Amino acid sequence: MVTAKNNRKNSAKSSKTTSKSTGGLWRQLWSFGWKLTLVIVAVLAIYCIYLDQIIARKFEGQKWYLPAQIFSRSMPLYPSAPVSHSQFIDELKLLGYRKVANPRQIGEFSASSTRVELWRRPFLHPEGPQPAQQVMVSFDSNGVASVERLSDHRQLAVFHLEPVLLDRIVTGDGEDRLFVPTTEIPKSVVDGLLLTEDRSFYEHYGINPLAIVRAAMVNLSAGRTVQGGSTLTQQLAKNFFLTSERSLIRKIREALMAIIIDARYSKEEILEAYLNEVYMGQDHNRAIHGMGLASQFYFGRPIGELTLAQQALLVAEIKGPSYYNPWRYPQRAQERRDLVLRLMMEGNKISVEQYKVAAASPLGLRNAARPVHQKLPAFFARVKQELRDRYGDALLKQSGIKVYTTLDPLAQEAAEKAVSATISALDSKNSGLQAGMVVTERYTYGIAAMVGDRNPGYDGYDRAEEIRRPIGSLVKPFVYATALAQGNNYNLLTPLKDQPITLKNEQGQTWSPKNDDRQFSGQVSLLAALTNSMNVPTVNLGMAVGLEAVATTLQQAGWNEPVAAYPSMLLGAVNGSPLMVAQVYQTLANNGRYRQLYAVTAVLDKDNQPLPVSHLPQTEAIDPAVNYLVQYALTQVVQTGTAARLGAAFPGVKLAGKTGTSNDQRDSWFAGFDERNVAAIWVGRDDNGKTGLYGSSGAMAIYRSFLNSRAPLSLRLPPVNGVVQGYFDRDTGVAKQPDCSDVVAAPALADSYHPAANCGESRPWWQRMFGG
Repeated sequence: MVTAKNNRKNSAKSSKTTSKSTGGLWRQLWSFGWKLTLVIVAVLAIYCIYLDQIIARKFEGQKWYLPAQIFSRSMPLYPSAPVSHSQFIDELKLLGYRKVANPRQIGEFSASSTRVELWRRPFLHPEGPQPAQQVMVSFDSNGVASVERLSDHRQLAVFHLEPVLLDRIVTGDGEDRLFVPTTEIPKSVVDGLLLTEDRSFYEHYGINPLAIVRAAMVNLSAGRTVQGGSTLTQQLAKNFFLTSERSLIRKIREALMAIIIDARYSKEEILEAYLNEVYMGQDHNRAIHGMGLASQFYFGRPIGELTLAQQALLVAEIKGPSYYNPWRYPQRAQERRDLVLRLMMEGNKISVEQYKVAAASPLGLRNAARPVHQKLPAFFARVKQELRDRYGDALLKQSGIKVYTTLDPLAQEAAEKAVSATISALDSKNSGLQAGMVVTERYTYGIAAMVGDRNPGYDGYDRAEEIRRPIGSLVKPFVYATALAQGNNYNLLTPLKDQPITLKNEQGQTWSPKNDDRQFSGQVSLLAALTNSMNVPTVNLGMAVGLEAVATTLQQAGWNEPVAAYPSMLLGAVNGSPLMVAQVYQTLANNGRYRQLYAVTAVLDKDNQPLPVSHLPQTEAIDPAVNYLVQYALTQVVQTGTAARLGAAFPGVKLAGKTGTSNDQRDSWFAGFDERNVAAIWVGRDDNGKTGLYGSSGAMAIYRSFLNSRAPLSLRLPPVNGVVQGYFDRDTGVAKQPDCSDVVAAPALADSYHPAANCGESRPWWQRMFGG
């Protein structure tokens, strides 16, 4: 009995001890648990503070590096502007304007044979924002006749088209984007995005647990990832701060960041960031980010001008730009687009009729053959050099700058086509030819086009600017300009000797220049010598006026390298590039005024404020009256001289130009101008080998092809002060009255034009007696 009683006591005591032990363990676990939880919460809080700082720096600082944007010139339209009806329409098409019967919205135009009605887009001009505007542009044979604003029928003094975005200077990360605020993104894009990607965007707090659970169940059931549960905010967090690594740690960090972003910023700010950050495809080595750039990439026009079907396709591409690439997989892209449209219809964002029309629409893609950014290695090299010279090396690394240039996209296109086609045709007889070409705007001195290789897009040796080759007879107009400035000694009909000549230098070496045909005519007029590019009369003239004087004329006209004053210089033993030639012929084309050619007109910073720019000085290099005589002579070169084949190709159009060929036909040159452009072209071989080409058969063929693509505007050569219509004896060049026999009409300097009385004959005795 006692033993049993003791056993019961021991059992109760043991049970009590075990209970105390178990309770102590739970207390220890509880104590450890809440401490651990506190540590985890503290660590999580500290980590969230760390993440918050990262997010704040990104959102409240510079969200993105925006590549520098390079724009073409903004086409100016004003009464008498040298812009033809066809050129204007080509420009509108290049800018993505839609031709319609009756323009009803921004981005549309209609055209008749002499007028164009246009609803221009708003755009940022270097001089300030330009509003959307509806105008009627009228044309005549000289170009623009008038520009009328249709809202009040006011005649505008000047009207600008928006410039073409040529390229963006993308940094090493390869990301390209064009920022567009939410206010400029169509509502249908936002509606389609939310219905397709995140329906509860405005309800959740950065993450959507139900969507995550639902996606997990679907993926488990399918055995693979077929559905995602990420919100737009999570996607933004991943794109902004994380990699594409698939891990639980990354997903947790993504979720935390999404919660912080949602707590810190408004839904509108988050949406704007997403719309400008989302990956939308790949353009070669450039990653397309954001809806604004994607609109240009896929459709070639601003997002505000897209149709409903095009907007839906943009939303569709978010799912997988490679998988749904509309050029490679149009059927996939259309099915995905139609899904977006159906969701919008079911969500009552569009009507059934709108859905049917949009779903029946083609994809409406831009022509994939036309790149969204231009390959302009020669011109961009010139732009970058000017920016370095003016602003330093760091400018292009700044975010959001806008560079406005002088490039004329249509002139560039015509120049590239002319160089490629002509050199390919010449290759059949002479392989290995290369070319360089520069086109400028006659009145603005801006560089309109540059081609540095027979393959214009090749980024290598730039023959438009870097070569130095003898310019041949292109130097001759400056020899004649030097002589004509001596009005009392020379006029266009002054006779020049065309007889064998031998010159000896100080070392006793002799030089005997010859005409190209190896013939001598004894005597020719100054005008005929220049028109037919005769060598011997030119040398005689140059030696008479002085080598130093000719070199000075050339340098005053803009030749920026030393000119050795040797007799051979008179026939073009002067090394230069197409850009250097374009500079001096620009002076001839613009009434003798020199101003340095340029490619950059303005630069705006990220806040659209203009950076300071110094204005290039202008000087009178050649007297305007003398220059007029040279211009007249250059028109005769095209009409009847060495460039007569060019004149025959464009009958009724007044053009000016000069051919040039170096020794042994190693270099073929041409320089010329119409009312709008000046062009300088070189054709040759990189190894300096013989080409078998004259200026007229090589370089001039490129210019002719250029004008075939870009119809020339006939030169207008209005009279200038100091020039009169003169009449000269055909043989002696003596000034005479117009009614004298055997006289030739030609412009002359008024100060030195003194026609002989009585046609140079002695008056009868009775006239002398009576003073008649």
